[in-house]
Amino acid sequence: MASYIIRRILWMFPTLIGITLLLFVVMRLAPGDPATIATGAIGGGEAGSISGDTNVEDAAAKFRKRYKLDEPILVQYAYWMASVVRLDFGNEFFRPNVAVRDEIGRRLKVTVPLALVSVVLSYLIAVPLGILSAVKQGSIADKVTTLILFLLYSLPTFWAGLLLILAFGATGLDWLPVIGLHDKDAETFSQGRYIWDLVLHCVLPVICLTYTSFAYLSRQMRVGMLDVISQDFIRTARAKGLAEKVVIFKHALRNSLIPVVTLFASVLPILIGGSVIVETIFTIPGMGLYAFEGIVQRDYNVVMATTTFSAFMTLIGFLISDVTYALVDPRIAYD
Repeated sequence: MASYIIRRILWMFPTLIGITLLLFVVMRLAPGDPATIATGAIGGGEAGSISGDTNVEDAAAKFRKRYKLDEPILVQYAYWMASVVRLDFGNEFFRPNVAVRDEIGRRLKVTVPLALVSVVLSYLIAVPLGILSAVKQGSIADKVTTLILFLLYSLPTFWAGLLLILAFGATGLDWLPVIGLHDKDAETFSQGRYIWDLVLHCVLPVICLTYTSFAYLSRQMRVGMLDVISQDFIRTARAKGLAEKVVIFKHALRNSLIPVVTLFASVLPILIGGSVIVETIFTIPGMGLYAFEGIVQRDYNVVMATTTFSAFMTLIGFLISDVTYALVDPRIAYD
């Protein structure tokens, strides 16, 4: 297995290069010019203050030159890759003193815990629900569960988030806060109240990040379980007189987990990608909101850094899934 993991890690580098090159070209070809946005911001804009030139066109030209935006796309990509190799994603266009790497590090402390909590909750809900639905196939419980999960999976995240805000925010029941991660006076709170305030602020965002994932995972778990319990070795186990719980949880469960393990490769990146919508709606200062702000401002350094991280997480997810296969099914070999 060690040699397989090494090969997969080595293959990650050319794959990541291909992904980043595609993202880089698409971003550069997209409408919008950061130099124009900057110079039109405040009478000469940020670019004017950087270059010391009050003429908008000159300021825009100097802005492009400073960030190598006047070079051919492949040359720009080469400059960018050279900085990435040094683990440096450059500085923000509109806050030149802020390093993108440092800002991402700060914002990941918000996004990653939310994503991990959502992943754990998704699996904790999806696996038992999928098992129950498969075991009770055709029953009223199965039909009701299927209908509810189908409806949940069909709800767009932005729409569900707005509904939750209207229902539980100040305009509705006023049970939960809907903006940010803390109350404006949180710095004056005791430690216990501060933590409780954080938990309350995270309830609605976590719900938005979780419901589509567990709805989808539970359906996959149900399909995997139905496929396994129809096989001969399960009928043999039942014929031996084993208790139904033993048949389900000892013999069927492990074999039916493979599809769900496979989906882990996409769940975590999707949650981080989905955080763009959720963090924007709830004004959470995480990486998703950072990516959205970068797109709006055409800040290429921010957009490339956040999308590259998401791509890297996807590749890591695939690697973890492949390695986990052997734990779930020992028959799988890595040659």
